[in-house]
Amino acid sequence: MNSYDAIVIGAGHNGLVTANYLAREGRRVLVLERRAVPGGQAVSESFADGWQVDTLHAGGMLRPDIVNDLGLALPAPQPQPFTVHASGATLRFGADPLDGATLEAIRRLSPADAARWPEFVAFMNKAAAMLDAAYAVVMPRQLPNVDLRAEGLPLAKVALKLRRLGRRDMFRFIRALPMTALELLEEWFESEPLRAALASVAIHGHTLGPMSAGTGYTLMHNWLNRGGLAAPQHAGGTGAIARALADKLLSSGGEIRTGSAVTRILVEDSRARGVLLAGGEQINASVVFSAADPRHTLLELAGARELPPEFVWHARTIKLRGAIAKLHLQTDGSHGIAPGAHVVAPTLKTLERAYDAAKYGEIATVPYLEVTSRGNAVSVHFQFAPYRLRAGDWSSEGERVKQIALDTLAPLFPALGASIRASRVLTPLDLERDYGLTEGDPNHGQLAMDQFFFMRPLPGWSDHRTPIAALHLCGSGVHGGGGISGAAGRNAARQFLSGRLEGV
Repeated sequence: MNSYDAIVIGAGHNGLVTANYLAREGRRVLVLERRAVPGGQAVSESFADGWQVDTLHAGGMLRPDIVNDLGLALPAPQPQPFTVHASGATLRFGADPLDGATLEAIRRLSPADAARWPEFVAFMNKAAAMLDAAYAVVMPRQLPNVDLRAEGLPLAKVALKLRRLGRRDMFRFIRALPMTALELLEEWFESEPLRAALASVAIHGHTLGPMSAGTGYTLMHNWLNRGGLAAPQHAGGTGAIARALADKLLSSGGEIRTGSAVTRILVEDSRARGVLLAGGEQINASVVFSAADPRHTLLELAGARELPPEFVWHARTIKLRGAIAKLHLQTDGSHGIAPGAHVVAPTLKTLERAYDAAKYGEIATVPYLEVTSRGNAVSVHFQFAPYRLRAGDWSSEGERVKQIALDTLAPLFPALGASIRASRVLTPLDLERDYGLTEGDPNHGQLAMDQFFFMRPLPGWSDHRTPIAALHLCGSGVHGGGGISGAAGRNAARQFLSGRLEGV
């Protein structure tokens, strides 16, 4: 049979989460993935014999309610230590940010900061829980004209949770959302290494500097998704998330087809009817969900001619500004890098200057790096390396990224260079071409102040719908998305199963 209840485009974690919720309710679901393996950004891969790395995300976790809802056979993620190499100081945080060693490390820099640290961690945990509650609610399409029955009660529950933070933390949370990380952290701490450590978390994965408005929000967002400072790791790597989701879907009767690139969403009478694959095969479905980014889904897969002209103009303005490169190293094991995340963030100003380079189409020569090791494999997250270069192109600049990274790391890890046996650089162009991330943007759209909550992906279209009936969005580019959490995929499925999205 070449017809399904639902087709999901993209077997990333959000697409697989959506498919699992639908299959659990008896829907006949097909997930189509352009790559040879499912997982999207939540994937672990081998680039050479015996050399496996977490390709794009060195750690992460699904929201606990998703794991419980779906009954996933997924080992609990383990917190990781977090070490920041700043100018003139190395600051080590334990897997528990409130353990005695962490407090003592901060105290050596500043007794005042050590005294404030527990209060800050408590506030960040409350702020993360607040965001988690907001991400569990589908944002209304029209403000202030809210459908009180369908949308009013969930929003009221979020408002009540906000009020229960208490007057002080409620205003702290609201005020922090539009702030720069610089402003927020200067209010809390006096030590530059501590400020730089937290600022690196705020900008991780975002084309923003710590002096950009809204990095107060991205600090809280990343704190939620990472469970604190360093992203937790699963036994078996980040790919364990995708494997657990794929296995569960198959056991529930769903189907996954890899190597099946969707080239067009079939639209008839302003309604999605199925998809066309690269080989010419047509597959029909009553409803189509896309876990690809909204701009690619709407303008390329569905096509601008199927959309209202004003909507097309707005869709073209969705900001996707990738500026991340990845460097994976196969070593002989003598690299000298301890488990956990190692961040190179000299000062807030150097982080801002690295972002400044990207703004002008240049690769940062003093980059922000986050380094992780798993056995013989070492992975380096490199910011900033803009998708659009002012000079040169990514066919040749990948080696420059590698050299900058290794030169930066050499004083910190002297044994690394001699331990390298093979390497692989993933440029922003590689992330677009090989992993389907338009402009190399891992968030499917920047988490900026004009692209969050009810404005994500576009004002008036925050409830997973599109102008095309039975075509819905479930990827990181909608509310709740960005990083590994599964919230966007969960919300789209729940919205559909509740009858608030068109389909069967």
